[in-house]
Amino acid sequence: MTEPHPLDRPAWSALRTRQRDLARGRGEALRFDTDFAAFAAIGHENDASLHDLGMLVADTGPAIMLQKDPLPAVPRTRVETHRMGVQMVAATPTRGADVAFLELGDADAAEMLALATLTEPGPFFRRTHRLGAFIGIRDGGRLVAMAGERMKPAGFTEVSGVCTHPDWRGRGYVGALMRVVAARIVARGETPFLHAYADNRGAIALYESLGFRVRCGVHVTVLAPDGEQASGNSPP
Repeated sequence: MTEPHPLDRPAWSALRTRQRDLARGRGEALRFDTDFAAFAAIGHENDASLHDLGMLVADTGPAIMLQKDPLPAVPRTRVETHRMGVQMVAATPTRGADVAFLELGDADAAEMLALATLTEPGPFFRRTHRLGAFIGIRDGGRLVAMAGERMKPAGFTEVSGVCTHPDWRGRGYVGALMRVVAARIVARGETPFLHAYADNRGAIALYESLGFRVRCGVHVTVLAPDGEQASGNSPP
């Protein structure tokens, strides 16, 4: 049997390889530690895996499934939202003008969480900034834009957490920071990738200008335990 591509189920690949230390789960289902990310995954859609996934969500709370194939019904859960997204990769990111940026870390965590909460670039939690390297731009000491890394399947790193404060938009910060993050990933011998909702034409056009190309469509499914309300409005 042909092995699936690591990006077909990026969370599964990441949690089984380079980010295994963040994996939490039971049996054939895994999820990221909930302080870091909301993604869960299974390797195959068989009865055992779906049962384990249902038990995992029931025990640990809502989770986001992000995968190329549609997700069958999962016992003990309900689908809170389902949307189609796209997965994009950049074998050769474009170059652009330099931008003055800063390395971000634990000392910036509260500001990073506040900026992500305001702008909703995707699920962002107390320790999301520790998933990979993050950089940002400050104006007058205030953090106004950032970008970084999230899931790390074998041979790939996801560009994520990309956002700009509404009062500083239109200055090219997003594109500039993404180019830096993507270039660093390529320099490590990896391929940068990212996700966007399929109907977000503006974001997709921007990513294409940076050298990203659509690899495939992805199903973004938010699962909640039966009877529990989840939120799935943020980008994947």
